[in-house]
Amino acid sequence: MTKKQLFFILLSISVFQIVHAQNITPDTAINRNLHLYADGYTKAIGVKMYPGSLTYKSFYNPTKAIESSGYITLDGLWLSIVNEIYTPIKDDDQLTWFYGYGGHLGIWSEEWRRKNNYTDKSNISVGIDGILGLDYKLKNTPINLSIDWQPSFSLIQTYFKNQGGIGIRYTFK
Repeated sequence: MTKKQLFFILLSISVFQIVHAQNITPDTAINRNLHLYADGYTKAIGVKMYPGSLTYKSFYNPTKAIESSGYITLDGLWLSIVNEIYTPIKDDDQLTWFYGYGGHLGIWSEEWRRKNNYTDKSNISVGIDGILGLDYKLKNTPINLSIDWQPSFSLIQTYFKNQGGIGIRYTFK
């Protein structure tokens, strides 16, 4: 890893921590006394198509959630956890946009390592993730839909991975 990459990673983490600590969102004043959805939920479980993972989301306050996702393939497994900050979209009480940050862990087989010769000698991948997306709670149903982009930068393997996808989840109050 170059000094430039390390500096960028540390700067990104610092900016996210400052924004998170200050509870800053583009419309913070609106969010202070807001229930995120008119037909709200606090937890959801489902699937995300691409790369085909199981996902679980839990809100720990009206505008912030932790989402974990993971998948298993013949080559190994991938787990990620991201902290997400939600902001409602005006004129629609069921649609929000969100962004966040977190990390991942991948454990890969020897075969995967041989096929991906651009990686280090390690079978373990640990790194940082970002996330940006839209979240929609279907009115009067327990269904939540989302679409997101989740870029991942692995610090041990030093590679970049574009992930994300379309999610469908069953919600709980």
